[in-house]
Amino acid sequence: MQEYGTVISTPEGPSTQQFSFVVHKGQVRRGQFVQVQTDEGKLIGRVMDILKTNRYYLSPESVKEYESSGRRLDEIFPATDWEYLVAQVSPLGVQGTQGFQDVLFPPSPGTAVVEPDHGLLEQFFGMVPAGLHLGTFVNHAVDVRIPPTRLLQKHLAILAMSGAGKSYLTGVLLEELLARPPQEGMAVIVIDPHGEYPGFADDPAFAGKVRVFAERDIRIGIPHLDHHHFSAYGPDLSSAQARELEKIIRGMKGSAYGLKEVIERVEATEMKQATKDVLLSALWDMASTGLFGPADHPGLEELARQGGMSVIDLSGTTSLRKKQIIAAHLADKLFYFRRKGTIPPFLLVLEEAHQFCPEKDASKQALSRRVITTIAREGRKFHACLCLISQRPVQLSTTVLSQCNTNIILRITNPYDLDHIQKSSEGISTEAARSLSSLRVGRGLIVGEAVNAPLFLQVRPRRGRNGDKGTDLLLAAREYWEKAQQRKQDAKSFM
Repeated sequence: MQEYGTVISTPEGPSTQQFSFVVHKGQVRRGQFVQVQTDEGKLIGRVMDILKTNRYYLSPESVKEYESSGRRLDEIFPATDWEYLVAQVSPLGVQGTQGFQDVLFPPSPGTAVVEPDHGLLEQFFGMVPAGLHLGTFVNHAVDVRIPPTRLLQKHLAILAMSGAGKSYLTGVLLEELLARPPQEGMAVIVIDPHGEYPGFADDPAFAGKVRVFAERDIRIGIPHLDHHHFSAYGPDLSSAQARELEKIIRGMKGSAYGLKEVIERVEATEMKQATKDVLLSALWDMASTGLFGPADHPGLEELARQGGMSVIDLSGTTSLRKKQIIAAHLADKLFYFRRKGTIPPFLLVLEEAHQFCPEKDASKQALSRRVITTIAREGRKFHACLCLISQRPVQLSTTVLSQCNTNIILRITNPYDLDHIQKSSEGISTEAARSLSSLRVGRGLIVGEAVNAPLFLQVRPRRGRNGDKGTDLLLAAREYWEKAQQRKQDAKSFM
């Protein structure tokens, strides 16, 4: 166990809130953890800052006077021999006879400050050998292995600016979930607007566990819809008009039918022409999306498989309305059947979550927000879990974000996003928020239910194949050029 230094007395401490130590051995860095023996037990603290000082340079007047001769101070005195470091530490907790507790008594001046025992760090932060391996502690060779229940049951948010590594981290999380034993597996459903995750299906490591459903393959069964769905999915359709439509559909039970048959029945039904026109207009608008048919696809057994993953690849459409209808329908279906116990516990992963549960848009422009909010509030009772991924937290519903009891936050520089995260999430101090803007790619801060204290994470390398969405810009341009040249050559040969 390496010794770093010695606790010293300062005007501010040692106290139960902070203490300082002079560094005389090893490398100490801001953010790393240290261990000190106290009367209560082994204290774990985080280095909040490091000061460098020198007694020869304490007086500005003296420095100016001596150096006015044209010689530097360190040429006159052995100044470099008196430079030293003082580290400022925030106590986090102490391991006593009753386990880890709050620090109620400060360490004594003169006490040795040492590198923390790795096992002690794992215990303090709640790591377990069988947990989800997301990476390592920053500054310590200790694995971050978080129990799935603590990380996911009360919902998870992964927040970062574009390019900070949030999709990569999500890929690591999905690898861990797919590697679980079948009897411990969840059903994972990924709503993927940009096609980040279909590559899992081509990875031999996950053969047979991953299925990809493109937007063009999604169908919503008309016979399963009630007037609430028609009111939400049909533009400018009032509740009364939606109920009128539901009556018509109820009379068609017992046969297979889609929108075409419903339109024909509406045209043949006696009703006010104004109402009929509105219903027909709404039905034709729904038909134009290409999403509705006689039956749901994928079926429930395909969508929610224990230990498996379904990727809903929405990269083939730019229509936000179509994306929201699909997300709303699938989330509603999953939550309904999970409450009934028909499907296994599930994790619904929402990439670009601010598209599906925005903060300010009206209900008609946020079709999926209602059901996502419901899952956020009630899902943990039924083991229906959410993982929200967003690069614009300020546009994400505060209500939904506040229900995510664990946040993993990678680099964020936008001050509005930082302010929104602090207001919506517990456990993020002003000091921690300031550090988020300077994080390196692949590093993040874990706060909330999953860990006993805020923890900086170095994301581990992916074990499987990476997607091709992170291709270098110049390489992508070169590949396009080569393909274009080949097409021209082929055209000439054909001529």
